[in-house]
Amino acid sequence: MQVAFVIIMFVVGTVMGSFLCCSARRLRQKELGQKKSLGRRSVCMHCRKKLRWYENIPIFSWVFLGGKCSKCGKKIGVAEILAEFGMGVAFVMTYFGFKNSLCGVGGEQLFENDVLGICGTVPLDYAVFGMILLFVLIAGFLAIYDGLYGELPSLCLTFLAICAIIIAILKQWSLVLVGQWTPESLGGVMGAVMVLGGVYLLLYAISRGKWVGDGDWILAGAIGLVLGSAWLALVALCVANLVACLVMLPTVIKNKKHTIYFGPFLVIAFVVVFAFAEMLKSLI
Repeated sequence: MQVAFVIIMFVVGTVMGSFLCCSARRLRQKELGQKKSLGRRSVCMHCRKKLRWYENIPIFSWVFLGGKCSKCGKKIGVAEILAEFGMGVAFVMTYFGFKNSLCGVGGEQLFENDVLGICGTVPLDYAVFGMILLFVLIAGFLAIYDGLYGELPSLCLTFLAICAIIIAILKQWSLVLVGQWTPESLGGVMGAVMVLGGVYLLLYAISRGKWVGDGDWILAGAIGLVLGSAWLALVALCVANLVACLVMLPTVIKNKKHTIYFGPFLVIAFVVVFAFAEMLKSLI
């Protein structure tokens, strides 16, 4: 049952990745005033050919078509397949991260009769899990949009921040219900926000927006709220900068004036740290 649920999570994630990538392009077109190019059905960005259903299957269609339009032959680009595969992996890692937060790493044998594979799940836990998936969706959209256009839409950032606040409140309340809440729990949340959001806000203020964008600190702060631990926030900060260096180094060497957009790397760092949170906590 758990294997089937993991497969479902991956498939749903890939579908959402395709939808988010398409939505990012449509939002950009709307912001640029290109209303005529908007439509209900997916089309080729070059020849405007309407895609058939079998050309819209996440990952498989891109591979089958060789990353090219079946009509004009121009390249579709890698953003679509990266978004689809990335969101599929993100959904699966989010599931395992949440499961481990309730059951501990390697606790699969404890919940053989649990439909979702999450031991001790109560309605509040389902609510937290659902809100975290929503958070991943919004963060994924921001990562895609920032990666494509170098901007973080303010409205989406607002939704992300609200979602993060709700998650933080639900997690604190769940600790109260099981008698495990302590002032240190709330302190960990505030510390995480200061580590991630504070660092990026400081970089933005010092550089006057030259080093990081004006929305990066909001994204980082929201991630800190969900992680709820200063230690995990510090690890996420290191992971984000490490991945950014590894991925963007070749581009920066070729063009030293190239701007690095940190949104995608912050989201990647969040998913990785959240998935391995319990293992990372055991290191301190």
